[in-house]
Amino acid sequence: MPAALSITASSVDPGLLALPWSTPLAEWPSSTIVYLPKGISRHLVRFANLSGRVVAVKETTEEMARREYDMLGNLARLDAPCVERVAVIAGRTDAAGQPLPAVLVTAHLKFSLPYRALFTQVLRPDTANRLVDALAVLLVRLHNVGFFWGDVSLSNTLFRRDAGAFAAYLVDAETGELHETGLTRGQREHDLEVARTNIAGEIMDLEAGGRLEGGIDALQIADGIVSSYRLLWAALTDRETFSSDESWRITERVRRLNELGFDIGEMSIQAAPDGARVSIQPKVVDAGHHQRRLLRLTGLDVEENQARRLLNDLDEFRARVSRLGDDEDMVAHEWLTRVFEPVVKAVPFDLRSKLEPAEVFHQVLEHRWYMSQERGRSVPLAEALTSYMDEVLRHRRDEATLMGPPTESMSLPVDTDALEIVDEDEGIDWRDLV
Repeated sequence: MPAALSITASSVDPGLLALPWSTPLAEWPSSTIVYLPKGISRHLVRFANLSGRVVAVKETTEEMARREYDMLGNLARLDAPCVERVAVIAGRTDAAGQPLPAVLVTAHLKFSLPYRALFTQVLRPDTANRLVDALAVLLVRLHNVGFFWGDVSLSNTLFRRDAGAFAAYLVDAETGELHETGLTRGQREHDLEVARTNIAGEIMDLEAGGRLEGGIDALQIADGIVSSYRLLWAALTDRETFSSDESWRITERVRRLNELGFDIGEMSIQAAPDGARVSIQPKVVDAGHHQRRLLRLTGLDVEENQARRLLNDLDEFRARVSRLGDDEDMVAHEWLTRVFEPVVKAVPFDLRSKLEPAEVFHQVLEHRWYMSQERGRSVPLAEALTSYMDEVLRHRRDEATLMGPPTESMSLPVDTDALEIVDEDEGIDWRDLV
């Protein structure tokens, strides 16, 4: 290893020292190279073996390599979908002592492919649309954390198959900028226009190479990212205003965002001076936020979806109890003692083995939401609780009795005389009646 070689990494893999850094990347031996599909890049990129895993090695300037390395680290801390940084290698020289470009090393994203490798023969319209939709989701997520990409394209993205759709990951961050105060509308629109232009060019390039199914309009596909992006961004950030007796619409808004795959960290809720109207604007957070926040505020240790639902109710309660100001801990304590615990304690003893408390509370809120939708007005919690216990909870089986430890066996009495045994050939299995 040349004495001037510099390795920057959060944790140095000893295998890095064994790679042929004194050889130009284009001349690396086949024993080191891994042949995987690559996207189009302005720099030379090759895949290599590193301690049993595959890494991407990109030659660039030292300044750009370090800048991108830092950017990928910041994006990872913000839980943004991107490749994982490994190291920056600088101070490279060849056998004659001539300087070689610095390199950025990133981990290969398993099960991911560049867009050109996602189809074997030609690109079909539905595949093209799904790729663009995935890129729109990625762009929204990046913009939401204040990342200005500057060079949005299919080529700078890796895609993973995801149950009939695609999940997109940023793979090239060298032109990006991170703004802690968020992006302006002009910055977001610039990224969107760059994306539209680049996608149109990439689709047309496929068309010129005969790899585009007939009837696909490249400009129409490119326009798709604009509509998909704006739909998602509006769902996440638009301020919604409604009358104060329609507070159930807060739950509806959050439910709609959850269906789009986004979690809500907090809601900015502002009431009009006359109390007649309420405006809400949600904010998105990273995964696991809800369990941690609920545990910190209330001591309740519940599942993630339960935590999300309970916190949504806590935030709605906070908007109504404005005298507590911004003291979140006081709000949480009062919500726990005035809302959550009374609901749980109101369940009769003979029904408490049906479901655990957090699930009961969650289902009461769901029941209340459906009642409010049906009646077109906000239903009081006490009324919803009574209806839920009489119409739903009383008819559930006791899960506390049935759900034992994983290794526990149990016997349930079955009155076989009361069952009509039907031949399976007639379409009913007697076991379904147990």
